[in-house]
Amino acid sequence: MRRDAIFYTIFKRVPGLFFELVEQPPAEAASYRFESVEVKEPTFRIDGVFLPPPDATSQTIFFAEVQFQKDELLYHRFFSESMLYMYRNPSLYDDWYGVIILQSRSLEPEKTTIHRSLLNSSQVKRIYLDELGSPDEQKVGISLMQLTIASETQMVQEAKRLIERVQQEQITVLAKEEIIDVITTIAVYKFANLSREEVEAMLGVKLEETRVYQEAKQEGLQQGVEIGREQGVKIGREQAKLEVVPQFLALGMSMEEVAQSLNLTIEQVRLAAE
Repeated sequence: MRRDAIFYTIFKRVPGLFFELVEQPPAEAASYRFESVEVKEPTFRIDGVFLPPPDATSQTIFFAEVQFQKDELLYHRFFSESMLYMYRNPSLYDDWYGVIILQSRSLEPEKTTIHRSLLNSSQVKRIYLDELGSPDEQKVGISLMQLTIASETQMVQEAKRLIERVQQEQITVLAKEEIIDVITTIAVYKFANLSREEVEAMLGVKLEETRVYQEAKQEGLQQGVEIGREQGVKIGREQAKLEVVPQFLALGMSMEEVAQSLNLTIEQVRLAAE
């Protein structure tokens, strides 16, 4: 499972979630948009960029990097891409900030001396998800992110507690509907082999009421699952994987990412999508 893909999907759906990680978020945080941008000569693609609205008082651009695999060139790539993007767009922004999210400190590159001035500056923040403490003691947005690294058993228990919590608390940064959407999106990724009814029973929510399900249904992506249920067909694990392929594609994942997440071939993903 590509957890970094989950994060970029979540940030695309709910950009405000990212600013839970920023100690002093901009006043216009709710109006930022999350994009994947390309920088040419040479060509780079930056998956996580938060762009300020045109009327923002300070045109601060935020670069986000989510890393769940060891990469010795992580900081070389992150800083070179970020600086090159600003070099190609010198008149659009007047400040920048970087947030690097790692599953654990063990994923840090061995050699960081060359980037020490940037890594130790007030413009860069590194976050280790497994060091944030108990989800019950964190902001709701942080607790949502911790769900991505929880085991399947922990994820179910923590998701239920989080749903109960948002029903009781006054949430200002994120709407309750958005929080439940994020939880169900993570569940779809983590439990690709489960049916809709099993996910509903597990979390105690109705997927029909969530945005992730409604968007998929509008595209007709649930048709095969609905037919199979009406006919009482008991599908196996492999068939279950194929039936969630369209949902994953609807969440913005590429065919290669879907194939890797579900352990399928590209051809299987392509046929399932059609």
